[in-house]
Amino acid sequence: MKMRIFLIGLWGFILGITLPLAASSQEGDTLRLFADSTLRIPDVVSDTTPEKAGKEPREYNPRKAAIRSAIIPGWGQVYNRKYWKVPIVYGALGTTAGIFVYNLKNYKDTRFAYRVKYNMRVNGTDSTLFPKIKDVLKPLSEASLRSYRDQFRRDIDYSVIFFLIMWGLNVVDAAVDSHLKSFDVSPDLSLRFKPGRSEIAGTTGLSFIVQIGKNSQYKKGMWKSNF
Repeated sequence: MKMRIFLIGLWGFILGITLPLAASSQEGDTLRLFADSTLRIPDVVSDTTPEKAGKEPREYNPRKAAIRSAIIPGWGQVYNRKYWKVPIVYGALGTTAGIFVYNLKNYKDTRFAYRVKYNMRVNGTDSTLFPKIKDVLKPLSEASLRSYRDQFRRDIDYSVIFFLIMWGLNVVDAAVDSHLKSFDVSPDLSLRFKPGRSEIAGTTGLSFIVQIGKNSQYKKGMWKSNF
C-alpha cells in the first residue's frame, strides 16, 4: 500500500512540475506586452534583412516527435529543443525502474524463504536451504512470508504500470509540445478594444478586434467580438 501511494505521489509530482513549466515556457514564446488598449507587434525581422533573407522557420512535426520519444525517451524533447525536460523524463523513468528492481528482489527473497519453510513443515525437506534465507526473513512465519510475497508481487505489477505510464507521458508531452510550437504568434498581429457600435454584431458595446496583416492594405483576416 505504501509503495502504491508513493508511486501515485511520484506521478502527481512529475505532472505538477512538468505542466506548469511547459505552460510558462509556451507563454514565454507567445505573449507580448500590451500598450494602452492595443497590442501591436512590429516586424522583428525585415524581409530584406541580408542575414535572414531566404531562411525559413523550422517546422516541428508532432508525429516525428512522438515516434522519437516512443523509441528513445527524451529524444522527442530534444527534437523540440526542450532540453530541460530530458532530466525530468529520465528521472521519472529511472525512479519507477528502481522501484521495480527493488520489488523484484524482495519478491524473490520472500518467495524463496516461504518455499523453504513450507517444505520444512510439510515434507521435512530443504532444511539445508534454511541458512540461505535472508537473516531478516528467518524469524518470520509462513503466513507473514506469504503476505509479503504477495504484496511485493502486486507492487511489481504497479511499478511496471507506472513505468509504462511515464513512458507514455513522455511520448504525449513530445507530441503536444511539437504541436503547440506551430502556434507561433505572427509579427503582423494586433489586438485592440473598440468601444461603440459593432457593425458585425449590430449592438453597442465594447468590441475586441484581432487584425492579422502587415498593414491595412494587406489584411489577412479580422475577428470581432462584441460584449
